[in-house]
Amino acid sequence: MNTVRTVSDTKRAFYTNHTRPINSIYRRVVEELMVEMHLLSVNVDFEYDPIYALGVVSSFDQFMEGYSPEGEKASIFAALCQALESDVNVYRAEAQQAQEQIKDWSGEAVVALVCDPHQGDGADALRGRLKAIADNPKFKYSRLFAIGLYTLVSTVDSERLQTEESRNQTLEKIAQGLGLSLEKLQKDIELYRSNLEKVKQAQAVMKDILEAGRKKRQERALQKEEERE
Repeated sequence: MNTVRTVSDTKRAFYTNHTRPINSIYRRVVEELMVEMHLLSVNVDFEYDPIYALGVVSSFDQFMEGYSPEGEKASIFAALCQALESDVNVYRAEAQQAQEQIKDWSGEAVVALVCDPHQGDGADALRGRLKAIADNPKFKYSRLFAIGLYTLVSTVDSERLQTEESRNQTLEKIAQGLGLSLEKLQKDIELYRSNLEKVKQAQAVMKDILEAGRKKRQERALQKEEERE
């Protein structure tokens, strides 16, 4: 009989693979992403796909921007994937491939692809996955999948998503095309954008604190030097 892994199992695996402490404002980001991915992984209706992978990679990269030391980010993400019994290289490669398939497209063409993957040609692997999603009444929607869709569009036409009116129009088309809940899609994207802004503000505050601490240390060192003279 197979035993379903618990959140505690996943967290334990993560901290076994990444043993160095994580800076405070980022630890919550990592653990929330870990729990979200874990809960999806044990859901019987969930299926991994490149759009979800893009959502995971985008979330991690955006929220971990500015992490210090920079070199530890790769270790943290690798440990995150390993804790979920996944391959970090697969996540990175498939997320990149999803973006590369549409990098020369217009925003309108990408939205058209997502809205009606049964029409047109090009981006065969991505189109095939979108068809499967549109035709699957049991498709397990997730916030990370929504972020993947958002990232696909912003890859080629970020301006389309800047204003609330244009963003909502785009999300409405996507929701209708894939049979998703517009309310959930809008809520998840707005929360994602809001959280990104909060993290950026927290990063700016931390940067100021670190800079102020550095200046104080320099002043104390200079003062000690002067006293010795």
